[in-house]
Amino acid sequence: MTTEETGSGLLHRYIDQCSNWGRWGEDDQLGALNLVGPDQVRHAASLVKAGRTIPLSLPYDRNGPQPGGFRNNPQLFVTATGSDHVSGAQDPLPGGFGPAKGFGFSDDVLVMPTQSGTQWDSLSHIFWEGRMWNGRSAGQVTSDGAHANGIENYTGRIVMRGVLVDLPVLEEVPSLPPGWAIKPGDVEDFLRAHDLTVHPGDALLVRTGFMAARRGAWGDYAGGPAPGLSLHMAPWLREHDIAAVVTDTWGVEVRPNEIDHFQPLHIVSLVHGGIAFGEMFDLDALAADCAEDGVYEFMFVASPLPLTGASGAPVSGVAIK
Repeated sequence: MTTEETGSGLLHRYIDQCSNWGRWGEDDQLGALNLVGPDQVRHAASLVKAGRTIPLSLPYDRNGPQPGGFRNNPQLFVTATGSDHVSGAQDPLPGGFGPAKGFGFSDDVLVMPTQSGTQWDSLSHIFWEGRMWNGRSAGQVTSDGAHANGIENYTGRIVMRGVLVDLPVLEEVPSLPPGWAIKPGDVEDFLRAHDLTVHPGDALLVRTGFMAARRGAWGDYAGGPAPGLSLHMAPWLREHDIAAVVTDTWGVEVRPNEIDHFQPLHIVSLVHGGIAFGEMFDLDALAADCAEDGVYEFMFVASPLPLTGASGAPVSGVAIK
């Protein structure tokens, strides 16, 4: 491979090889989630045997992984408390509702970046050379939000078969180290070892163990060196028609990045491939459950909040087995 092929040349070659622009029509705003239809949802539902649900989202609170600056952790501001009720401050009730007559309530306001914890990137989140998914101009994202490719297009559509690839188990380590680039051979080795086959429209959930290693003492978890998917995963994801990729890391792909472009897998597989990227999913309980019963496929339900025009959104993800 020449020097050019390891940088911009490689990036452009992978874009040409992996692009789905126009595949589902010029007006499409859903991307690879088009691969998930009624047949795929029915198959996902057929995987539910025990009726067991496993949550996959971090708590949205001030103890999350964001260090501030670029993004902050969620801030919950309580505007009505039980103390207000007990003290009589809620009698009469606000809003013209009349005397309390024993009624009390709590209320609060949440302030948070849309990508502060477990979340989906929208197809309007990343631009490359002035364009976003399906060739639309980046200029369609304004101070009013995204006029195309917003996260609301994903709402209700992320119901599918999920497959967990638990690489620390394969490597017999608690966590992959920062800078570990996960390549197709790593994924295929795990799938082979567990007699798994991926299908078009699947969600690939890749656990690195990095969240478990940093939980409670996050340090530079958000944006610093981390294990993650190699740029060389892009052709494999396109060849297998993976609809969504989920990891337990801040940015899905390996950091430092492998070539001199920021987040190149996002450029290839999100902007051009239209694959849904799920970040900071908590996969530890799921990994423990899969290790116990030996079943690494499940129904995956992870619909984002329908935030119109948003670049991403929180999600309460769940695996159902």
